[in-house]
Amino acid sequence: MSTTNMPFDPENMPSESGHFGNYGGMYVPETLMTPLFELNEAYREAQKDEDYTNTLKHYLKEFAGRPTNLYFAERLTDKCQGAKIYFKREDLLHTGAHKINNAIGQALLAKRMGKKRIIAETGAGQHGIATASICAKLGLKCVIYMGEEDMRRQSLNVFRMRLCGAEVRSVSAGQRTLKEAVNEAMRDWVTNVRSTHYIIGSALGSHPFPMIVRDFHRIIGEEARRQIIEKEGSLPDEVCACVGGGSNAIGLFFAFLKDSSVKLTGVEAGGRAIKSGEHAARFAGGRLGILQGAKTWILQSDEGQIDATHSVSAGLDYAAVGPEHAFYRDLERIDFDRSSDHEALNAFQTLCKTEGIVPALETAHGIAYAIKRAQELPKKSLLICNLSGRGDKDVQEVANILGNK
Repeated sequence: MSTTNMPFDPENMPSESGHFGNYGGMYVPETLMTPLFELNEAYREAQKDEDYTNTLKHYLKEFAGRPTNLYFAERLTDKCQGAKIYFKREDLLHTGAHKINNAIGQALLAKRMGKKRIIAETGAGQHGIATASICAKLGLKCVIYMGEEDMRRQSLNVFRMRLCGAEVRSVSAGQRTLKEAVNEAMRDWVTNVRSTHYIIGSALGSHPFPMIVRDFHRIIGEEARRQIIEKEGSLPDEVCACVGGGSNAIGLFFAFLKDSSVKLTGVEAGGRAIKSGEHAARFAGGRLGILQGAKTWILQSDEGQIDATHSVSAGLDYAAVGPEHAFYRDLERIDFDRSSDHEALNAFQTLCKTEGIVPALETAHGIAYAIKRAQELPKKSLLICNLSGRGDKDVQEVANILGNK
């Protein structure tokens, strides 16, 4: 298998200060510095503890349902008349998305640290239900922050969280979506840091969260790399995934970073148009800045005010991208594209009709790119797309949108 001579070892990233090159870091209030240092130390110790790692493996298998399938989409491939399309079926996991990998890992870490209360933010609701689910299993108190607009779009997941015993707190500030939910969760953590652990749901925020979230999702790419070699006898030509904060994407990409023959593509939310307030494609309209603990690419004004964002999917309309993604983009190791609302909705319907799989609207952005890309590649090419979540939560919203049209 070919490898690339990169000027860094991905296994040694980030630096001790939490930086991926010029990105990342710890830009937080002083009151959070000590708990972040404690979290980093506790995580490092847990990695070396066989009891912890064995327990994590047990829950990933018995509770979450790993490993997930690498699925050949035969009818979709025939329709595209190009590359063979494979999906990494994270939608088959318990609670319906990749988010459960990280939720289990962090919940077990919190319990190891003696924390009895868990808080989390959620946009599309998949991280919320994953966190609520594992908290119910482990007997931990759970509070989920969610923007009012996201609660409207994802009412099914709100009810699922409450069924699992979580308290769901609505956030009415700003756009009433994910960014505001993160703000409220951070305020809660500052106030209750001694008893509470904050399970961030994506590869963003202050160090050590981007590293921790990436590590808990690395299993996606490790499985996919092994599975494609078993099925096809070679590595894929390209691997793609949707990117909001970037957890499902970095989880899939990480195992392929050293393989120079494998193109890696992240797909952002193109929204209605690449105009201010109409999209969430950070690399198409953003600039370097600091948001919620990390330096990264952000959609913001010349004065540093965070721009309004839009996406048909509740989980991709975050104003910043995970710092590790920004780092790899600078190194030209990960490319970034975007899919519009229209393209995502078409991909959502296409996958339903060709494969009988209902994807999450977030995931549909990656699928839209995969459909387009497969038609450009030769038939002998192999393309893996991360099917990061299922679309039960989005069916009513899609019905409303299509009905209105």
